[in-house]
Amino acid sequence: QVQLVESGGGLVQPGGSLRLSCAASGFTFSTYEMRWYRQAPGMEREWVASITRTGGGTGYTDSVKGRFTISRDNTKNTVYLQMNSLRPEDTAVYYCHTMDGNSHDYWGQGTQVTVSS
Repeated sequence: QVQLVESGGGLVQPGGSLRLSCAASGFTFSTYEMRWYRQAPGMEREWVASITRTGGGTGYTDSVKGRFTISRDNTKNTVYLQMNSLRPEDTAVYYCHTMDGNSHDYWGQGTQVTVSS
């Protein structure tokens, strides 16, 4: 069965960096586009970044462009989110996501990122 397990969250000061990881299993990772979403308290879940199957294409929401980088290692079945120049408004639970050929969504359990001094 599909499993997505995020890690790497934590407490960081404004301007700091974190790298999130999402370890995938139960499907052929290299054939799936992968995404990161986040959900702040009291807010709807929002899309953050996407990466194509080969990693040759990426996309970002405007608020993280130039600060966040999504990448993947298909040999390790892992997708990453490098987050630099973090701001308090980046505080949220970050989720890894993918979708299969039947448009079924798969989510990880999330990892908390808190940006505060």
